[in-house]
Amino acid sequence: MPLARRPHPKPQDWFAQQLVLVLSGQRPVHSLMAHARARAYDQLVLLAPHAPLRPPAGCRAPVIRGVGASHPSSEAIEAFARVAAGGRTRALAFRLERRPGTGHWQCCAVELDTVP
Repeated sequence: MPLARRPHPKPQDWFAQQLVLVLSGQRPVHSLMAHARARAYDQLVLLAPHAPLRPPAGCRAPVIRGVGASHPSSEAIEAFARVAAGGRTRALAFRLERRPGTGHWQCCAVELDTVP
């Protein structure tokens, strides 16, 4: 019997996971350099040092409780994620756009429910 291939995650699911890893201090910001446009990367550079999704000592790592998305066009996704971190549910919003010429998705805006 052939092995079943794992389906590729939806772009919004993949980006939600990567953003949570960066904003919780589990991954460096530069891990998203090729996947973010300048404005979004700058937003991450400002947010990441504060690790706003890092849970307090002794608490579990953040968990994505849900991801939603709307598709204003075939070239854009506006998404959100509900993230459980440190006994709270947090909101993360982001916009993805297809990179011209390659079709790869890039993050072009990131917002968190609070500002550090």
